[in-house]
Amino acid sequence: MGETMRDSYGKYLAQLGAVRNDIVVLDADVSSSTKSIYFAKAFPDRFFNVGVAEANLADIAGGLATAGLRPVVNAFAIFLALKSTDQIRNVLAYNELPVVLVGAYGGLSDSFDGASHQSLADIAIMRAIPGLEVLVPADADEMKRALDYALDRNGPTYLRLTRNEAPNLSEKFGERSAGLDIRKIRVLRQGSDVTIAATGMCVAMAGRAAESLASQGISAEVLDVTSIKPLDIDSLAISVAKTGHLVTAEEHSVIGGLGSACAEALAERGLPFSMRRVGVADCFTESGPYDRLLAKYGISAEAIARQAASLA
Repeated sequence: MGETMRDSYGKYLAQLGAVRNDIVVLDADVSSSTKSIYFAKAFPDRFFNVGVAEANLADIAGGLATAGLRPVVNAFAIFLALKSTDQIRNVLAYNELPVVLVGAYGGLSDSFDGASHQSLADIAIMRAIPGLEVLVPADADEMKRALDYALDRNGPTYLRLTRNEAPNLSEKFGERSAGLDIRKIRVLRQGSDVTIAATGMCVAMAGRAAESLASQGISAEVLDVTSIKPLDIDSLAISVAKTGHLVTAEEHSVIGGLGSACAEALAERGLPFSMRRVGVADCFTESGPYDRLLAKYGISAEAIARQAASLA
């Protein structure tokens, strides 16, 4: 087994702490889960465990940001999105404070704790807050670049991570160029019949779906969308104008996430296209093994290929 994204994140955050004295890290008493514990052990005087009080977590981070520091807030994605929404909106975003909000255990990855802990509405909530950018990396390389970007940004950023092992996209598709803006869509595979735009853990699924579709004579273009907000509308529109069909794939509700963002943006461009969304339907989910939950709620390479084939 490879390294989980949360472990890659925790270790990289500690590495950054060694070269940047302005980074301070806060956690909501789940540092062993979020892996901010790596930073806590290396720099205990710059680590603050606020306890199970996510609203206070955001407020304290805002205060530290006004003192010239770069706070990195860590909590489960569902609790950042629901328990500290007021503070994120009115303290951090309204005042344009440079706080990095890291939502751990995004999507269904907190699989055994059920609907109360699984985060399927966080992207919808966060992208509706003015000035708050939303990044969803698909592997460790993208996570590092997204964190670098967020720490240098003069405003708040939401970074959504998964609990589980993330596939190494660089091995199959090559590393992102150091000069490539993390907010820009990356075309992982060229195609002419249908566009598959995916984010997070679904990017690797989209790659497998494209291979399956190729065996059926369908040419799928695969887009890796790390930045949900701002959305790289130009790159998306170029691909969809070429193929005429779009499938979006996300480990999130089909309401308000990547699919919604793409539909809104392309509709405003006036492009003629057909579309399908792969994600969790309008329902509460349940507890269980991660892979089985993904399959049950229609998030898989097979589901992506099936939706793409229905359009192409």
